[in-house]
Amino acid sequence: MCIAYLALDAHPDWPLFIAANRDEFHSRPTRAAAPWPDHPDVIAGIDCLAHGTWLGITRQGRFALLTNYRDPSALITNAPSRGELTSQFLTGHESVNTYANRIHAVADAYNGFNLIVGKLAQACYVGNRTEHGAPQSLASGRYIISNHLLDTPWPKAERLRQALDQYPLEALEQSLTPVFNILKDNTQAHDCALPSTGLSLERERLLSSPFIISPNYGTRCSTIIAVHASGRAMLSESSYDASGTLTERHDWPFLIDGIPSQTR
Repeated sequence: MCIAYLALDAHPDWPLFIAANRDEFHSRPTRAAAPWPDHPDVIAGIDCLAHGTWLGITRQGRFALLTNYRDPSALITNAPSRGELTSQFLTGHESVNTYANRIHAVADAYNGFNLIVGKLAQACYVGNRTEHGAPQSLASGRYIISNHLLDTPWPKAERLRQALDQYPLEALEQSLTPVFNILKDNTQAHDCALPSTGLSLERERLLSSPFIISPNYGTRCSTIIAVHASGRAMLSESSYDASGTLTERHDWPFLIDGIPSQTR
Protein backbone atom coordinates (compact mmCIF):
# COMPACT_ATOMS: atom_id res chain seq x y z
CA MET A 1 0.00 0.00 0.00
CA CYS A 2 1.42 3.32 -0.97
CA ILE A 3 -1.39 5.81 -0.45
CA ALA A 4 -4.62 5.70 1.53
CA TYR A 5 -7.37 8.16 2.37
CA LEU A 6 -9.38 7.59 5.54
CA ALA A 7 -12.63 9.30 6.52
CA LEU A 8 -13.39 8.37 10.11
CA ASP A 9 -16.84 9.24 11.43
CA ALA A 10 -16.77 12.21 9.04
CA HIS A 11 -20.28 11.67 7.63
CA PRO A 12 -23.43 10.82 9.65
CA ASP A 13 -24.29 7.88 7.39
CA TRP A 14 -20.78 6.60 6.68
CA PRO A 15 -18.65 6.07 9.82
CA LEU A 16 -15.84 4.47 7.82
CA PHE A 17 -14.56 5.15 4.32
CA ILE A 18 -11.15 4.13 2.96
CA ALA A 19 -9.85 4.62 -0.59
CA ALA A 20 -6.37 3.34 -1.30
CA ASN A 21 -3.83 2.34 -3.94
CA ARG A 22 -1.33 -0.45 -3.55
CA ASP A 23 1.93 0.02 -5.48
CA GLU A 24 4.21 -2.97 -5.95
CA PHE A 25 6.45 -4.75 -8.44
CA HIS A 26 4.29 -6.37 -11.08
CA SER A 27 6.24 -9.62 -10.73
CA ARG A 28 5.34 -10.03 -7.04
CA PRO A 29 2.64 -12.70 -6.73
CA THR A 30 -0.58 -11.50 -5.10
CA ARG A 31 -4.04 -12.89 -4.40
CA ALA A 32 -6.92 -10.52 -5.03
CA ALA A 33 -9.10 -9.42 -2.13
CA ALA A 34 -11.48 -12.15 -0.95
CA PRO A 35 -12.53 -13.87 2.29
CA TRP A 36 -9.56 -15.82 3.62
CA PRO A 37 -10.09 -19.61 3.60
CA ASP A 38 -8.62 -20.07 7.09
CA HIS A 39 -10.22 -16.87 8.47
CA PRO A 40 -13.48 -16.41 6.54
CA ASP A 41 -14.43 -13.27 8.48
CA VAL A 42 -11.38 -11.48 7.02
CA ILE A 43 -11.71 -9.87 3.58
CA ALA A 44 -8.35 -8.77 2.19
CA GLY A 45 -5.75 -9.40 -0.47
CA ILE A 46 -2.70 -11.54 0.24
CA ASP A 47 0.96 -10.99 -0.60
CA CYS A 48 1.90 -14.51 -1.68
CA LEU A 49 5.59 -14.04 -0.83
CA ALA A 50 5.35 -12.82 2.77
CA HIS A 51 1.75 -14.01 3.34
CA GLY A 52 0.59 -10.76 4.92
CA THR A 53 -1.67 -8.02 3.64
CA TRP A 54 -1.69 -4.27 3.15
CA LEU A 55 -5.37 -3.52 3.75
CA GLY A 56 -8.41 -5.42 4.94
CA ILE A 57 -11.56 -5.52 7.02
CA THR A 58 -13.45 -8.16 8.96
CA ARG A 59 -17.15 -8.87 9.22
CA GLN A 60 -16.93 -7.47 12.77
CA GLY A 61 -15.70 -4.09 11.49
CA ARG A 62 -12.02 -4.49 12.39
CA PHE A 63 -9.81 -2.90 9.74
CA ALA A 64 -6.11 -2.37 9.18
CA LEU A 65 -4.01 -0.58 6.59
CA LEU A 66 -0.26 -0.31 6.12
CA THR A 67 2.13 1.83 4.12
CA ASN A 68 5.90 1.58 3.97
CA TYR A 69 7.95 4.57 5.12
CA ARG A 70 10.33 5.43 2.29
CA ASP A 71 13.87 5.57 3.65
CA PRO A 72 16.25 3.46 1.53
CA SER A 73 19.25 4.43 3.66
CA ALA A 74 17.87 2.69 6.76
CA LEU A 75 16.75 -0.70 5.46
CA ILE A 76 17.14 -3.61 7.88
CA THR A 77 18.26 -6.85 6.29
CA ASN A 78 16.07 -9.84 7.19
CA ALA A 79 13.56 -7.71 9.09
CA PRO A 80 10.17 -9.36 9.67
CA SER A 81 7.49 -8.68 7.08
CA ARG A 82 5.49 -5.53 7.71
CA GLY A 83 2.46 -7.22 6.19
CA GLU A 84 2.07 -9.31 9.32
CA LEU A 85 1.24 -6.15 11.27
CA THR A 86 -2.06 -5.85 9.43
CA SER A 87 -2.89 -9.54 9.15
CA GLN A 88 -2.30 -10.20 12.86
CA PHE A 89 -4.76 -7.47 13.81
CA LEU A 90 -7.38 -8.68 11.36
CA THR A 91 -7.17 -12.27 12.57
CA GLY A 92 -6.84 -11.39 16.26
CA HIS A 93 -9.12 -10.17 19.02
CA GLU A 94 -7.08 -7.55 20.88
CA SER A 95 -8.59 -4.10 21.30
CA VAL A 96 -7.41 -1.34 18.99
CA ASN A 97 -5.34 0.41 21.68
CA THR A 98 -3.89 -2.79 23.13
CA TYR A 99 -2.72 -3.95 19.73
CA ALA A 100 -1.27 -0.56 18.77
CA ASN A 101 0.69 -0.39 22.02
CA ARG A 102 2.00 -3.92 21.57
CA ILE A 103 3.23 -3.12 18.05
CA HIS A 104 4.80 0.11 19.29
CA ALA A 105 6.88 -1.92 21.75
CA VAL A 106 8.44 -4.02 18.96
CA ALA A 107 8.30 -1.47 16.11
CA ASP A 108 12.07 -0.99 15.82
CA ALA A 109 12.48 -4.56 14.57
CA TYR A 110 10.71 -3.64 11.33
CA ASN A 111 11.66 -1.51 8.38
CA GLY A 112 9.86 1.82 8.27
CA PHE A 113 6.09 1.57 8.39
CA ASN A 114 2.84 3.39 9.05
CA LEU A 115 0.00 1.32 10.47
CA ILE A 116 -3.61 2.26 11.15
CA VAL A 117 -5.80 -0.24 12.97
CA GLY A 118 -9.38 0.31 13.97
CA LYS A 119 -12.89 -0.92 14.52
CA LEU A 120 -15.54 1.11 12.71
CA ALA A 121 -15.15 4.74 13.87
CA GLN A 122 -12.36 4.01 16.38
CA ALA A 123 -8.80 3.97 15.06
CA CYS A 124 -5.19 4.32 16.11
CA TYR A 125 -2.06 5.22 14.15
CA VAL A 126 1.35 3.79 14.98
CA GLY A 127 4.61 4.10 13.06
CA ASN A 128 8.29 3.59 13.73
CA ARG A 129 9.50 6.84 12.18
CA THR A 130 7.26 9.29 14.02
CA GLU A 131 8.77 12.04 16.17
CA HIS A 132 7.18 10.87 19.42
CA GLY A 133 6.72 7.23 18.52
CA ALA A 134 3.73 6.52 20.74
CA PRO A 135 0.48 5.37 19.12
CA GLN A 136 -1.94 8.17 18.26
CA SER A 137 -5.69 7.78 18.69
CA LEU A 138 -7.42 9.29 15.67
CA ALA A 139 -10.25 11.73 16.20
CA SER A 140 -13.19 11.95 13.84
CA GLY A 141 -11.99 13.47 10.59
CA ARG A 142 -10.25 12.86 7.29
CA TYR A 143 -6.66 11.64 6.93
CA ILE A 144 -4.17 10.89 4.18
CA ILE A 145 -1.11 8.68 4.38
CA SER A 146 1.53 7.78 1.84
CA ASN A 147 5.18 6.80 2.32
CA HIS A 148 6.02 9.40 4.94
CA LEU A 149 4.13 10.27 8.14
CA LEU A 150 0.39 10.61 8.58
CA ASP A 151 -0.90 13.75 6.80
CA THR A 152 2.52 14.66 5.34
CA PRO A 153 1.59 17.05 2.49
CA TRP A 154 3.42 15.31 -0.34
CA PRO A 155 2.00 16.40 -3.74
CA LYS A 156 0.37 13.02 -4.42
CA ALA A 157 -1.19 13.00 -0.96
CA GLU A 158 -2.59 16.50 -1.33
CA ARG A 159 -4.01 15.75 -4.79
CA LEU A 160 -5.86 12.70 -3.51
CA ARG A 161 -6.96 14.40 -0.29
CA GLN A 162 -8.41 17.40 -2.10
CA ALA A 163 -10.27 15.26 -4.60
CA LEU A 164 -11.78 12.94 -1.98
CA ASP A 165 -12.54 15.76 0.47
CA GLN A 166 -14.82 17.15 -2.24
CA TYR A 167 -16.46 13.80 -2.98
CA PRO A 168 -19.94 13.49 -1.39
CA LEU A 169 -19.93 10.24 0.57
CA GLU A 170 -23.70 9.90 0.19
CA ALA A 171 -23.00 9.20 -3.51
CA LEU A 172 -21.47 5.87 -2.47
CA GLU A 173 -25.04 4.53 -2.50
CA GLN A 174 -25.17 4.93 -6.28
CA SER A 175 -21.74 3.82 -7.50
CA LEU A 176 -18.13 3.34 -6.44
CA THR A 177 -16.84 4.01 -9.95
CA PRO A 178 -16.25 7.77 -9.39
CA VAL A 179 -13.97 6.94 -6.45
CA PHE A 180 -11.99 4.47 -8.55
CA ASN A 181 -11.65 7.19 -11.19
CA ILE A 182 -10.25 9.59 -8.56
CA LEU A 183 -7.78 6.95 -7.40
CA LYS A 184 -6.54 6.53 -10.98
CA ASP A 185 -4.96 9.99 -11.11
CA ASN A 186 -1.51 9.52 -12.67
CA THR A 187 -0.53 13.21 -12.63
CA GLN A 188 3.12 13.55 -11.61
CA ALA A 189 4.35 16.42 -9.46
CA HIS A 190 6.63 19.19 -10.72
CA ASP A 191 10.29 18.57 -9.90
CA CYS A 192 10.40 21.53 -7.50
CA ALA A 193 7.69 19.90 -5.36
CA LEU A 194 9.18 16.41 -5.19
CA PRO A 195 10.22 15.04 -1.79
CA SER A 196 13.83 14.01 -1.29
CA THR A 197 13.86 10.49 0.11
CA GLY A 198 17.17 9.21 -1.22
CA LEU A 199 15.90 7.99 -4.58
CA SER A 200 16.95 9.27 -7.99
CA LEU A 201 15.08 12.20 -9.47
CA GLU A 202 13.61 9.92 -12.13
CA ARG A 203 12.29 7.56 -9.46
CA GLU A 204 10.87 10.38 -7.34
CA ARG A 205 9.00 11.60 -10.43
CA LEU A 206 7.58 8.16 -11.12
CA LEU A 207 6.36 7.73 -7.54
CA SER A 208 4.89 11.25 -7.28
CA SER A 209 1.45 10.46 -8.73
CA PRO A 210 -1.39 8.85 -6.79
CA PHE A 211 -1.63 6.15 -9.48
CA ILE A 212 1.68 4.84 -10.86
CA ILE A 213 2.22 3.30 -14.29
CA SER A 214 5.51 1.72 -15.40
CA PRO A 215 6.57 -1.64 -16.85
CA ASN A 216 8.15 -3.05 -13.69
CA TYR A 217 6.53 -1.25 -10.76
CA GLY A 218 3.20 0.48 -10.36
CA THR A 219 -0.27 0.55 -8.90
CA ARG A 220 -1.43 -3.05 -8.76
CA CYS A 221 -4.85 -2.41 -7.28
CA SER A 222 -7.21 0.21 -5.91
CA THR A 223 -9.40 -0.66 -2.93
CA ILE A 224 -12.45 0.95 -1.41
CA ILE A 225 -13.87 0.08 2.00
CA ALA A 226 -17.16 1.70 2.94
CA VAL A 227 -19.29 1.02 6.02
CA HIS A 228 -22.78 2.49 6.37
CA ALA A 229 -24.27 3.37 9.76
CA SER A 230 -26.86 0.63 9.18
CA GLY A 231 -24.10 -2.00 9.14
CA ARG A 232 -24.09 -2.51 5.39
CA ALA A 233 -20.51 -2.67 4.21
CA MET A 234 -18.46 -3.18 1.07
CA LEU A 235 -14.90 -3.97 0.14
CA SER A 236 -14.36 -3.39 -3.58
CA GLU A 237 -11.07 -3.90 -5.38
CA SER A 238 -9.96 -3.12 -8.94
CA SER A 239 -6.76 -4.74 -10.22
CA TYR A 240 -4.52 -3.32 -12.96
CA ASP A 241 -1.76 -4.56 -15.24
CA ALA A 242 1.54 -2.82 -16.00
CA SER A 243 -0.13 -0.51 -18.52
CA GLY A 244 -2.67 0.65 -15.95
CA THR A 245 -5.47 -1.28 -17.66
CA LEU A 246 -8.21 -2.74 -15.47
CA THR A 247 -7.95 -6.54 -15.42
CA GLU A 248 -10.58 -7.50 -12.84
CA ARG A 249 -12.84 -6.11 -10.15
CA HIS A 250 -14.13 -7.87 -7.07
CA ASP A 251 -17.00 -6.57 -4.90
CA TRP A 252 -17.58 -8.07 -1.48
CA PRO A 253 -20.75 -6.73 0.17
CA PHE A 254 -21.44 -7.88 3.73
CA LEU A 255 -23.14 -6.91 6.98
CA ILE A 256 -21.19 -5.88 10.06
CA ASP A 257 -21.88 -8.36 12.85
CA GLY A 258 -23.53 -7.00 15.98
CA ILE A 259 -25.49 -4.09 14.49
CA PRO A 260 -29.26 -4.61 15.01
CA SER A 261 -30.94 -5.77 11.81
CA GLN A 262 -33.80 -3.27 12.14
CA THR A 263 -31.37 -0.40 11.48
CA ARG A 264 -30.21 -1.84 8.14
